Amino acid sequence: MTQGIGVLGIVIENRQEAAERVNRLLSEYGEIIVGRMGVPYRQEGVSVIALILDGSTDEIGALSGKLGTIPGVKVKTGLITKKN
Repeated sequence: MTQGIGVLGIVIENRQEAAERVNRLLSEYGEIIVGRMGVPYRQEGVSVIALILDGSTDEIGALSGKLGTIPGVKVKTGLITKKN
């Protein structure tokens, strides 16, 4: 399995509806989360979460994909693979 280090950017447009689902998924994938920063961007009416991840490309892709299915949530991922 290919291992990678990733950066995941999450923008939540409707915090009341999406925050619980987002946090549940982040807890589920907590073992691959190295760092997390969340900022309420009040001027734009969104919340932004930045994650640093260390896991298999399958795990990182699964988390990104599941987050992307939540209405009002937008996700972008940057990933580099580790050399063995």
